[in-house]
Amino acid sequence: MELIRHHFDSEPSASRRQTALYLTLRRLIFDGQLPPGSPLPPTRQLTAALGLSRSTLVRVYEQLLVEGYLQSRGGSGTLVSEDLPIAAPSHTPRLSPPRAGSGLSRRGVEISRHASSSPLQGGAFVPGMPDVGLFPFKTWRRLLCKHNRFEQRHLARYSHGGYGPLKAVLADYLRGARMMSCSPRQILILNGSHQAIDLCARMLCDVGDRVWMEDPGYWGASNVLRANGLHIDAIPVDDQGITVPPPDPASPPRLIFVTPSSQYPTGVVMSLSRRMQLLELADAHDALIIEDDYDNEIRFHPYAIGSLFGQSRSARVIHLGTFSKTMFPGLRLAYMVVPEHLADAFAIGNAELYREGRLIEQATLADFIDEGHLSTHLRHVRNIYQERRNVLRRAIESRLGGLVTTTGGMAGLHLPYFFNEAFDDQALSREMLDAGMVLRPLSMYYADPGRSRSGMVLGFAAADAASIEAAADRLCDLIERRLERQRGGGAGTSSRQPLRAPGNHHDR
Repeated sequence: MELIRHHFDSEPSASRRQTALYLTLRRLIFDGQLPPGSPLPPTRQLTAALGLSRSTLVRVYEQLLVEGYLQSRGGSGTLVSEDLPIAAPSHTPRLSPPRAGSGLSRRGVEISRHASSSPLQGGAFVPGMPDVGLFPFKTWRRLLCKHNRFEQRHLARYSHGGYGPLKAVLADYLRGARMMSCSPRQILILNGSHQAIDLCARMLCDVGDRVWMEDPGYWGASNVLRANGLHIDAIPVDDQGITVPPPDPASPPRLIFVTPSSQYPTGVVMSLSRRMQLLELADAHDALIIEDDYDNEIRFHPYAIGSLFGQSRSARVIHLGTFSKTMFPGLRLAYMVVPEHLADAFAIGNAELYREGRLIEQATLADFIDEGHLSTHLRHVRNIYQERRNVLRRAIESRLGGLVTTTGGMAGLHLPYFFNEAFDDQALSREMLDAGMVLRPLSMYYADPGRSRSGMVLGFAAADAASIEAAADRLCDLIERRLERQRGGGAGTSSRQPLRAPGNHHDR
């Protein structure tokens, strides 16, 4: 009786008091403090001791009897079940808790070790995050309500490959926006690009197959592929995109993952000669190319760069697109365009592995695109994002001068900056996080430490121009202080004068 009363914490409501008593008794049984065969106090006695109604205690005892923790024996009252494999309490000290991750598989350990997603998903410098405040939610709600207003049973079921009218609208949209010729049958609607990459790995590869990845490149894609047991080969990126080395004849790549229209994170556009070289290699070695077109529609030049899918004449390219950047990340809708001969198998694989649905959102998206709202929204945000990009460039380059070099910047939601002298970008990232801002160190995007360069990947879309300018000033202050310490200090560098990297006097 005293043992139960000591561990029982009374709750204000009757239902919570019942749950609290149930959990208390179960915990005492699990811990061995109420060993098998020990009697429980009669309900009338325990009612007085705990201040509970007898009906509450009866319901708790009955629940524990049904689940097998207790047994009722005529004349002996209610006992802790003698069949429970629970040892008597030990007086030896408890073992320390298991180390974090000790129960993970090798795959789980690899995923955890290479994870780089941030708990902060807004504000200055978060790359790949649009300003969701610019999205026309009023229009979206109106279209969504149209499909919710009436009973539409065809939108309440599982789908197979996605909502047909959305795929038809996308096929037409991609023809004009990305110079792609495809049928709705070749399009699959998925819950994000990571699911698309996972589906490619499962449907096209066996464990141990090789995948070429850009270096530096997107850590999220390599993590998904690695989790499927694939071997990642890090292939260097230069100013024309991914380099194309001659593959090992004994182990050519099965997949080649690229971001040709705006390389992530450098922003480099893959040259035409490099594209042709890559397509020829895929033909020669029976490889498939995954083209991640993650943010090319947020471009700051008048010409849409043609897709690799549209340039392939031998059906070697799988095209991935997402609405996370053009609309809002929480939508979690993406699409995949596969070669004609893979369409049926991929539709079956997608349905079997992921059980598709969310047809109401897909129907809403079809209307949103078909009525021209997506194109209008893109024109609107391009101008705003371009202004924010320009504010960031002026703020960084007026302060840091030749210390940094940037590439790309013609599309997307971030700018990469390379440091032109040795600099600990990981330590800088930790210092910025302590200040409440996310700054991705460029070195983390490299798989090969021998090629790694320090720098910063600075997102500019998710904050207004004034916030970007203020955050950039704070960032430059931190960099200047760290550089003064690194160079020996005492130089008295003014916090408002551009820094010059030794031997480099180029001022962008």
